[in-house]
Amino acid sequence: MVQALPVFRPWLMRPLPACTATLSALLTLTPSLLPRTALFQGVLCAVAAILGYGAGVLVSWLIETARKEHEPVRRRARTPLVLVFALLLGIGLWLYQRWQRQQRDALGMDGQPFWQVLLVPLLGLVLFGALLVICRIIHRSGQWLIAKLGRIVPPRVAVVVAVLVLAMGLSSVMDRTLIQRVAGTLDNIYLGVNDEFLNELQKPLVSEVSAGPGSLSSWEQLGRQGRLFVNNTPQREEISQFTGTQAQQPIRVYIGAGSDGEVDLREQAYQAVEELERTGAFERQVLNVATGTGRGWVNENQIQAMEYMWGGDTATASIQYSYLPSWMSFLVDSTRARDAGRLLFDAVYQRWAQLPHEQRPLLVVSGESLGSFGAEAAFSGAQDFASRTDGALFVGPAANNQLWGQLTTERDAGSPQHLPVYQEGEHVRFSDDGVRWPGQGDWEGTRIGYLQHANDPISWGHASVLTQRPDWLRNGQRPDEIPRQMIWVPVITGLQLVLDQVAPGVPDGQGHEFGQVPVRAWAQILPPEEWNQDDTERLVRLLSTSQPAR
Repeated sequence: MVQALPVFRPWLMRPLPACTATLSALLTLTPSLLPRTALFQGVLCAVAAILGYGAGVLVSWLIETARKEHEPVRRRARTPLVLVFALLLGIGLWLYQRWQRQQRDALGMDGQPFWQVLLVPLLGLVLFGALLVICRIIHRSGQWLIAKLGRIVPPRVAVVVAVLVLAMGLSSVMDRTLIQRVAGTLDNIYLGVNDEFLNELQKPLVSEVSAGPGSLSSWEQLGRQGRLFVNNTPQREEISQFTGTQAQQPIRVYIGAGSDGEVDLREQAYQAVEELERTGAFERQVLNVATGTGRGWVNENQIQAMEYMWGGDTATASIQYSYLPSWMSFLVDSTRARDAGRLLFDAVYQRWAQLPHEQRPLLVVSGESLGSFGAEAAFSGAQDFASRTDGALFVGPAANNQLWGQLTTERDAGSPQHLPVYQEGEHVRFSDDGVRWPGQGDWEGTRIGYLQHANDPISWGHASVLTQRPDWLRNGQRPDEIPRQMIWVPVITGLQLVLDQVAPGVPDGQGHEFGQVPVRAWAQILPPEEWNQDDTERLVRLLSTSQPAR
């Protein structure tokens, strides 16, 4: 039997695992949807390398290349392999820097200094070495346990029992360190952030918003995002100055998650309807049911655009289903987002449907990212949207959006995945700029719009990319926004898209940043009478210069 490699000497590796680890790390240097910093690239190289190393060990074991009689061959191959690896690394880093520069230039992003490229191998090797040591400790522990058990039970039984014991032990450690401690700490942190009072914000003085005079919700109960939401409501004087006519004070209703985060979503939905009743929301021209992200954030660019367009004669309602960031909220309990979107819309729709037809406000639905994931849950398909709403705008849909995924999969033949056409665009259309909405003929009746970018990893980073090539990387469907050097590699491409989701410095109009595009989108989906393109551009300029508190 081959002598085991030293646990704390990770630089000692057998040839095949070393080759697969190096190849995996080099493949991550290829471009993906968005530029990566050297720091993120180093982490990506290390994670890919440890996975590649594990695959190499498995292959070695299967084909028995690690026999003792091959030890002299391995020793002679070590030096040439190191030289080859060093050469490949140098070429790979040069290409990585070149590709990153080209991609950054195309997106209008600042360049990355060449010296930072040195962080890639340094960080990658250190992190890979640490991961390899951990893996070897686990492997050694398994061998020791098998040897002990082999004295009292048959060898095969010993292996099975050892694997089960190790799995249970690792699960217990992970549960105590990650789930209970780390997740618990993060939970407390974000609960504290949600309860942050924000002394610079003043309690509203108008009755048209939650926590204002006569409101059923207190200022403290709104939570951080709720306080920001009502505080960012434009005043009627500001809207009048833009429209040149007498405007109304927009209505904004928000039901927070409370100070402990323990909420009844159905009760929140009913409270929202009561607030809508109190503020006279059902007498406005437009009623918008907006689902927020995990921490309760609602994009001001979507809400203010409609408020200014309609002269303040609008009402927007939202409830907070979580105080965690979207990624944590999705991992912990993604069903809460869907339940919140469904329950809020159903409660509002039930009251709205009781009104005489001629007295009903235009009923629309909106959401961004995880908010779009939740807002879709109230509907079974395009026809359901068309029959129960007067329009909808979903910005940056998440890869797990069920209805969006269904519409994309069932798109008309010949239309690309990144910008599909569904049923000739009768009711549902997709756009990347809010101006062009591909489809056949005029967009009549209820308009359901999806804003999405071809290089948005939130939309295209589906788990299926780990094992199968997506259509948007196939010949004939690859959009111009995706670098031609991007290739699909099982697992590797999926890892790249994960890190793309936290890429810093992405400008508006790229990735998951949409800027003022929702203004142009609403101008196409639900414009008031006599609204024109000049009005849209004036509003874009106005909202571009204003910076709502966040």
